[in-house]
Amino acid sequence: MTDYVAELLEQKVTQYNRPDFIPHDPISIPHRFSRRQDIEIMGFWAAVLAWGQRKTIINKCNELIRLMDGAPYDFIKNHEETDLKRFLQFKHRTFNATDTLYFLHFFKHYFQQHDSLEDAFAQALTPDAPHVEKGLAAFHELFFSLEDFPERTRKHIATPVRKSSCKRLNMFLRWMVRNDNKGVDFGLWTTIKPAQLICPCDVHVDRVARKLGLIQRTTTDWQTAVELTENLKQFDAEDPVKYDFALFGLGVEGEM
Repeated sequence: MTDYVAELLEQKVTQYNRPDFIPHDPISIPHRFSRRQDIEIMGFWAAVLAWGQRKTIINKCNELIRLMDGAPYDFIKNHEETDLKRFLQFKHRTFNATDTLYFLHFFKHYFQQHDSLEDAFAQALTPDAPHVEKGLAAFHELFFSLEDFPERTRKHIATPVRKSSCKRLNMFLRWMVRNDNKGVDFGLWTTIKPAQLICPCDVHVDRVARKLGLIQRTTTDWQTAVELTENLKQFDAEDPVKYDFALFGLGVEGEM
């Protein structure tokens, strides 16, 4: 069974980890940009908003880009208070204007002191850390460290401290960290290693992984995502999260 699963996953990684996967996926949003900070900002936002139909997610992210005059990093660094009024009608499912304005506030404060979001996720990670759990927990604390943050926004930024599988943040980290020159993931960050990533455990990945015997836990939480990733490491210890392409692709296409 293990040999069959390994062969299937490798085959599907090859099939789905390619540029023609991009246009219909939220990763198409950061691929609109070449500037590092624009890629990070819109990659993060696209990942956070990634629930629901992919077409709607992409449309909402494009709306955000238009509201930021097509230049997210420049807008975040240089906007005036009066420029924020245009965001008061922005909404995607339960993500509303309050959340949007706090994201802008955090980004402006953060990028006044840092050149890259990598620092925010890597600050609590040591080179020998088995995975990114401490980095995600520290990021959550940092994100909500500003005065008078809206409590409602916490639900949009997951943390393993609350047992969340952190699927959207793990997807964002996959985009930023993996570097295989296939043209999909960006590989912008080098402090966090691909071997430290945790597989994003969305409904498609979860369902297919269970059918393949890669998950035994009955619930889907942080430990489930860790269990899945540890099992994927038997196929590639240095880059287990590349199999996200295979598991997600199999699930979306209904091949399992």
